[in-house]
Amino acid sequence: MNGLLRFVALAFALSLSAAEIPLGEEIYKQQCAICHERSSETRAPAPTAMRQMSPQAIVKALESGVMKQQGASLSAAQRNSVAAFLAAKAGAEPITTQGLCATTGPPLAQAWNGWSPGPSNNARFQRDTDITASNLSRLKLKWAFAFKETFVAFGQPSVVGGRLFVASANRNVYSLDAKSGCQHWAFQAEAPVRTAVTIASVEGRSLAFFGDLKATAYAVDSITGELVWAVKVDPHPKSRIAGSIVYHDGRIYVPITAAEEGPQLDPKYECCSARGGIAALDAKTGKQIWKTPTITEEAKRTGVNWAGTPTWGPSGASIWSAPTIDVERKLIYGATGDNFSKPSTKTSDAIIAFDLGTGKIVWTRQFTANDVFNMNPICRGSEKPPGCPDPNGPDFDFGASLILEKMPDGKRVLIGSQKSGHVHALDPDHDGEILWQARPGEGGTLGGIQWGSASDGKNVYAAVSDIRFKSAQLVDGKRKFGVDPQAGGGLHALDLMTGAKVWSAPPPQCGERPNCSPAQSAAVTAIPGVVFSGGVDGRLRAYSTRDGTVLWDFDTAREFAVVNGGSAKGGSMDGAGPAIAGGMLFVGSGYGIWGGLPGNVLLAFSLDGK
Repeated sequence: MNGLLRFVALAFALSLSAAEIPLGEEIYKQQCAICHERSSETRAPAPTAMRQMSPQAIVKALESGVMKQQGASLSAAQRNSVAAFLAAKAGAEPITTQGLCATTGPPLAQAWNGWSPGPSNNARFQRDTDITASNLSRLKLKWAFAFKETFVAFGQPSVVGGRLFVASANRNVYSLDAKSGCQHWAFQAEAPVRTAVTIASVEGRSLAFFGDLKATAYAVDSITGELVWAVKVDPHPKSRIAGSIVYHDGRIYVPITAAEEGPQLDPKYECCSARGGIAALDAKTGKQIWKTPTITEEAKRTGVNWAGTPTWGPSGASIWSAPTIDVERKLIYGATGDNFSKPSTKTSDAIIAFDLGTGKIVWTRQFTANDVFNMNPICRGSEKPPGCPDPNGPDFDFGASLILEKMPDGKRVLIGSQKSGHVHALDPDHDGEILWQARPGEGGTLGGIQWGSASDGKNVYAAVSDIRFKSAQLVDGKRKFGVDPQAGGGLHALDLMTGAKVWSAPPPQCGERPNCSPAQSAAVTAIPGVVFSGGVDGRLRAYSTRDGTVLWDFDTAREFAVVNGGSAKGGSMDGAGPAIAGGMLFVGSGYGIWGGLPGNVLLAFSLDGK
């Protein structure tokens, strides 16, 4: 660290006196604990996860990050006090420049560009790779990279040429050398970034596209990290870009997520008015070409809730995942989430086809009607006070990208995986007519198929979450939740033509591992003969596509020395899945949300570790 950075860190540490920590604890108990002490219900990070952050990073989140609304009611001194209480230590090292690249490494033989290897079908299947079912035993860790100042590793890695591009919750998007992990550049966005990075050549210039959790889309020079343009795609304060951006024919297509589930925990929040959608932007300039919300009607005042706060609706129908482009029919498909408030709409929990050129909705197929979900616990009882949906939920979003495939008989099929536990097969050439449906999971608010299935053109591979939590227990006067080590998990192969079960691999066993769930929430990745699935227990497993036998198993829930200085920890695997290019596999580990194991590491594997 240079002298100026040392001075800033020291000054911050000294400004946090011992007297402020009790004050911060009191503020935390009064204003923060309602969410963070019930992370399994609210999906907010638990205090143990936040202790992986420095006070500076916590203050930044409260001042201008995703916690800006909550931090707005606190003075600067109060924010500092809360940060002092939550952080592991004051004056933690900021992100360093250790591990910068001196040269550019050779390109890899294949690419993984965006959410899937290529831009076409989102099947998460890497056809050409040196990794095979017969040589998996040679797959060894080559290097590890730390996402400093965070407790999650949720960005899907992309590999193009000799570079790996990956986003992080610490606001940085990195360009690393794929072979060594050294850093070419780091670009800092306005908010955390969880999307994959999509690389495209635009009029001879290679650009990297991604979006942040404040709904800003970015184009950055992929060689230098220089900002080319940044555009806010939706003005609602709770809008985000959670799904990856896709590129096609000079345009980028940006999914819009309406993130109002968390704010509902505050009875003073006027729920809800945000809508999901897709925006098409000119890739060169960022200029909007069209934007289509998933709910055509703008929210109107509908009444008041039990606290007398105005209520609004309709809302929700977010698009959480990368859209899927259908070049043959000139359509782009998006899968939506639930409604946040009444009235319910026909476009929630649905698959929607948009015209690629104009954004006009061509057809809609809904799978769970009247799914209006409010996260506030008061809405979960048998008696629903004013402002609560009745019934509440069941929160059966589509969080996974749609897969567009050709079946062995040449017929095309659009595959959607849902939190209800269902896998749906639709006919994209006949307005989404249902071809078959299967239900490998039970489903739930964090259940079913969470973030992504894979297809090799013969089978669909679906990993099931179905995570469950034990009943709350009082420990030192606090309500404590824990994951159920006997509930959830399992990987299933379904015949692409019929949906019939080909095989099912049982959930992994937790054994004596503490705070362990067998749930398999992360997106899966397939290569010929093998499908990879990361678990909430922190293990990455490779299964045979023939019968579901586990061929390889690596425990990521431990500490690693990292190429950018110091160490990092792995934890639960959730959200993104492995990216495979050439003879290398790249995957993030750590997901300190809803009771998951925190971590902040990117792992790179190669055959024989070379």
